Amino acid sequence: MSTTPHVDDETMDRLHSRLVTRAGRTGDLDVAYRVVDSRLGPLVLAATPRGLVRIGFGATEGEETVLVDVATRVSPRVLRSPGRLDIAAQQVEEYLDGRREVFELALDLSLATGFRGEVVSALTRIGYGRTASYGEVADLVGRPRAVRAVGTACATNPLPLVLPCHRVVRSDGGTGRYRGGEQAKRDLLALEA
Repeated sequence: MSTTPHVDDETMDRLHSRLVTRAGRTGDLDVAYRVVDSRLGPLVLAATPRGLVRIGFGATEGEETVLVDVATRVSPRVLRSPGRLDIAAQQVEEYLDGRREVFELALDLSLATGFRGEVVSALTRIGYGRTASYGEVADLVGRPRAVRAVGTACATNPLPLVLPCHRVVRSDGGTGRYRGGEQAKRDLLALEA
């Protein structure tokens, strides 16, 4: 009868670290990710060599679902590599603690192309502590009749928080939906108020 040897967590961490190092050296690491515990629940941060490509809400989207999405749409070569995302994690934490109003990160917008890319890029023009209606954002991108399409672009924003779709609200003053949940959107608006 054969027995499988038990590998402790420390050994697994060392093996994973070596795998990440080798993958980075050989160019086999296309997407690095880490999970940050935050006041909004776990946040999945993923980055390519070009920059931050995805922020996912573990509580509402599911960590595994976010990673499968990234693996499907960006590259299947995804590994946990927290160190590569230290600066992004720090800036997200500073923002959620009320100590940062503007992000200074390289971004990879490959998950937001075409009209959706125009919309999410324009979101940075809505200043900290301010809001804009979906109609105002449609005007901002030069497509005043595309209000629903703006809503879809916000709903599929790959980089919430950094590209602040939470600042886009309904024209009647209601908060509207949010990828991280309606309570998270209210919390973010209150944080910035």
